[in-house]
Amino acid sequence: MAELDFHACAAAAVTALQKWYNTSTGLWNSTGWWNSANALTAVIGYTKLTGDTSHQNIIATTYTAAQQQHAQCCNNFYDDNGWWGLAWVAAYDLTHDQSYLELARNIFTYNSNGWDDTCGGGVWWNEDKTYKNAIPNELFLTLAAQLHQRTPGDRNYLTWAQRASDWLSRCGVINSSHLINDGLTLGCANNGQTTWTYNQGVILGGLAALYQISGDGAYLVEGQAIADATLAALVSLPSAPHPGILVEPCELTPAGCSGDAVQFKGIFMRYLTDFWRATGQSSYQDFIVSNATSIWNNNRNASNQFGSRWTGPFDQADAGRQSSALDGLNAAIAVSA
Repeated sequence: MAELDFHACAAAAVTALQKWYNTSTGLWNSTGWWNSANALTAVIGYTKLTGDTSHQNIIATTYTAAQQQHAQCCNNFYDDNGWWGLAWVAAYDLTHDQSYLELARNIFTYNSNGWDDTCGGGVWWNEDKTYKNAIPNELFLTLAAQLHQRTPGDRNYLTWAQRASDWLSRCGVINSSHLINDGLTLGCANNGQTTWTYNQGVILGGLAALYQISGDGAYLVEGQAIADATLAALVSLPSAPHPGILVEPCELTPAGCSGDAVQFKGIFMRYLTDFWRATGQSSYQDFIVSNATSIWNNNRNASNQFGSRWTGPFDQADAGRQSSALDGLNAAIAVSA
């Protein structure tokens, strides 16, 4: 089979994604608030990897519209805010516009108010403070580490990143199989809930950044255990028509995946790529390429729209599914360069 031109594949994917973009709101129709932060991040990733600036103007449009929502930066869900913080760091990296970096810093400061000593630390899921779970803390870690890397002379963001990494390692959400369950019980124990792919991914971005900052190989050891567990446990079976392709646990249920969960796999691929850059691990490179190939060959309709199951068949289209697939194709560009 001939190797795909992933630049051309991603160009087709981003063109289809932008048909859902609403210039009046700065968001993507057919998906939600935090999902649009990830769609923006995927478009920025495409632009940076390919040099194709034809969609870059949406960054400023979304920035202006987002300023008018949720008290300038944030709502009462700390994970939602974290996604936007990372999107604005990506926007800063592409454009060097300090206003984007400043917004990311404001978001981080807001989210730091969600940290307290319950369960030995950690950020709550939302301002109701009824649930401590993995994803807002992984986002907090990764955003803190990225802000440190972009803030000369900083110690504050680095201290927070190290603190968040330590908490995630010891709080119990990472189980004995190196899979990350959704969160903690009221008694601060692992709640045994779903091991979503995005929980396996975002932490890899934070650990890769901490390794780049410190040179401490322990961060890579921890990340490799998490990444390898994902590639072993959250994939299609060897007996499947397309084996070894990333599978969200909800894809295996009769109800299928929610409008949120359809976006999780692309997030994993984005941060696996960051981790691959830190490790150079060939198995991650091979995994990324095989997944992107399956996205294109097995999960696409005639309009270059992608469904939720990367093994196929195509189910339906929306901006969440599309941006997830774009992240997967972006990852293949990055590891094939």
